[in-house]
Amino acid sequence: MLNKHLNLNPKLFDSDVEQAPLRDGFGKGLVKAAEINEKVVGLCADVTESVRMHWFAQKFPDRFIQTGVTEQHMASCASGIAAMGKIPFISSYAMFNGGRNWEQIRTTICYNDVPVKIAGSHSGLSVGPDGGTHQALEDMALMRVIPRMEVVAPCDALEAEKATVAIANTKNPSYLRLAREQTPVITTADTPFEIGKSVILWDNTAQVDCIENRKPPTKNSRNSRVAIIACGTMVHKALVAGRELASRGFGVIVVNNHTIKPLDKSTLLNVASKVDFVITAESHQIYGGLGGAIAELLSENMPKRMAFIGVRDKFGQSGTGEELFKHYKMTHVDMVNAAITFAEG
Repeated sequence: MLNKHLNLNPKLFDSDVEQAPLRDGFGKGLVKAAEINEKVVGLCADVTESVRMHWFAQKFPDRFIQTGVTEQHMASCASGIAAMGKIPFISSYAMFNGGRNWEQIRTTICYNDVPVKIAGSHSGLSVGPDGGTHQALEDMALMRVIPRMEVVAPCDALEAEKATVAIANTKNPSYLRLAREQTPVITTADTPFEIGKSVILWDNTAQVDCIENRKPPTKNSRNSRVAIIACGTMVHKALVAGRELASRGFGVIVVNNHTIKPLDKSTLLNVASKVDFVITAESHQIYGGLGGAIAELLSENMPKRMAFIGVRDKFGQSGTGEELFKHYKMTHVDMVNAAITFAEG
């Protein structure tokens, strides 16, 4: 059942649930962060309105720098600004801000340990018709591997707003992953958010027989326990899958793992200890992102059977977001089928 302590959107399972782009949350959060702290400045690579940084530019023109299509220069420039005591946010499409300027992020930002905040918009399959060249499916892997870097992938626009304000207050380099298309609003203004703290959105395992008193999963068993750990635009799909599996007799825990680095190890290991197998879900390659991070954690501390929902070593292509999610087998139905396969295997 849904975690009542999180004050989630009561309409999140409704067909008319409110939807909003994550990039809207970033734009609003950046303005809020700048209102709180005058050290916040913004730099953009000529896509100001697309990444919703135009709201910041309009309100704080003296704190905004339009660098043009020079992502590498933008990252290096921001490093110098941060060294002088400011908190620069740099924004562009994730394929270019995180991809094209990776070496500058590594060497001038993270190696020098300065608090530049990198917003990668238009990430994942939801970019849709823009096609494979613009669908950043490797960005979390690229950012996660760099020492000192925080990596945050919020689940909806409200959480993106909170995440933007939160990373403005850390002393580390940070990567904020954003999507272009509208995403169901799962949270509310009262839902807590903390960098590095995973959130258990759904847990009906108490309704399944106590683990000591039940038989291990067997063929056609429906008393299996599964954790679905998701991030970003896949969180709502994970919740829909969790509810469907619960209706079939599964014990299900759904986790919004919005912070890919640093991982909330204690929460994730506690969740893993309660289930028979784990499914990860991300709009990203299955290598190096959320699934890779969870697999690394569990293999070292608590090995579990795992299934990975994501893009399997392929480039993206043109199509609507939903068409692409179906093509790459990344829908809530695919999560349900993965759990059933484990239970029957």
